[in-house]
Amino acid sequence: MAKMNFGGVWETVVTRDEFPLARARKVLKDEVIAVLGYGVQGPAQALNMRDNGVPVIIGQSKSDKFYWDKAVKDGWKPGKTLFDIEEAVQRATIIQYLVSDAAQKILWPRVKKHLTAGKALYFSHGFSIVYKKQTKVIPPKNIDVILVAPKGSGTSVRRNFLSGSGINSSFAVFQDATGRALERTLALGVAIGSGFLFPTTFDHEVTSDLVGERGVLMGCLDGVMEAQYNELRKHGHTPSEAFNETVEELTQSLIRLVGENGMDWMFANCSTTAQRGALDWSPIFRKAVEPVFKNLYNSVKTGKECARTLKINSAPDYRQKLGKELKVIHDSEMWRAGEAVRSLRPENWGKASGKKAKK
Repeated sequence: MAKMNFGGVWETVVTRDEFPLARARKVLKDEVIAVLGYGVQGPAQALNMRDNGVPVIIGQSKSDKFYWDKAVKDGWKPGKTLFDIEEAVQRATIIQYLVSDAAQKILWPRVKKHLTAGKALYFSHGFSIVYKKQTKVIPPKNIDVILVAPKGSGTSVRRNFLSGSGINSSFAVFQDATGRALERTLALGVAIGSGFLFPTTFDHEVTSDLVGERGVLMGCLDGVMEAQYNELRKHGHTPSEAFNETVEELTQSLIRLVGENGMDWMFANCSTTAQRGALDWSPIFRKAVEPVFKNLYNSVKTGKECARTLKINSAPDYRQKLGKELKVIHDSEMWRAGEAVRSLRPENWGKASGKKAKK
C-alpha cells in the first residue's frame, strides 16, 4: 500500500503496482465467484473478471427474462456459468451481492441459508449492512463480509476497463472470519478493473454515496441545470442556445478539463470575464446550497433515505411509476433540445435522417 497526499491529508491507497493482476489471480485461483444480479454493476464486474482470467459465474433469476437473456447474450452458459440465484450461491465461495438494495432485502432469506463457513459476502454498496434494522441483512459470523465500491456506473466500469484506465474504487472489510478478508477484497478490487483502491468503511461508503448521487452527481446537477435553462428561456433565449450554455459546454468541454486539471486550472485558463464572474458567484451558490446539503446529509445519516428507497423501490408498481417519472424528464423541453443538439455532433451527423455523413 502507498501513502498519498490528498490536499495536505495523507491517505493509504492501493495501486496495481502494489497489488498486480497476477497476484489477484493467485489469491482467487481456488475461489468460485458468483455475481448475483445482471443489472447495473453485475455485468461490468463479471465481464471484467472473466476477461482478467478469474473464475466467475452468474446468479440471475430465470423469471426475470430480460436480464437472464442479457447474460446469455454476453456469453454466459446456462448450467455452466449461468445459474438461478440459489444454485449460484451454493456453488460459490465468494458471493458478490449486486442486485438492487431493495432486492437484497427481498432475496436475503434465500441467500443467507447457503452462506456456509469460510465463504465471503461481497457488496459494492454499504446500504444493506449499515441499515440492517430496516433491511434485515445480518450475515452469519463465520463468513467474511467485504466491499469494493467502484466510483462510477456499471457502464463506466466496463468502458474504463476496456480502455485500459480502470475506475477508482473504495474498499472495506466489515467482518474477517477467515483471516483472508483483506487479501480477498483487494484481489477482487483489482480483478474487476479498479484503477486504484482507497480504504473506507461500510458506513462512510453508504453515506457519501447516497449524499453524492442525490447531490452533485445527479440530483443537484439536474436541478441546477434545469433552473438555469428555464431562466434563460423565460428571457427569450432559444432552446438550442439555452441548452448549449447550460449542458453541452459543461459536458463536452469544461468538465473534462476540470477532471484533467482541477477547477483552479479551469479558472486560470478561461477568459478574464468568465474568471471574474465565476470567482464572484461561486461563494454565493455555495452559501445558497449549504443548508440543502446539511438537510440531505441528515436525511441519509438518520435512515430516512433508506426507508424511502425501500418503500418505493419494493412497491409492485415501482417500474410503472418510475417510467412515468423518467418520461417527464425525457419529454421536457430541455432534454428534447438536448437530443437535437447531440444529433448535431460530428460523430452523429446523418444518423437522425438515416443519411450517411459527408466526409
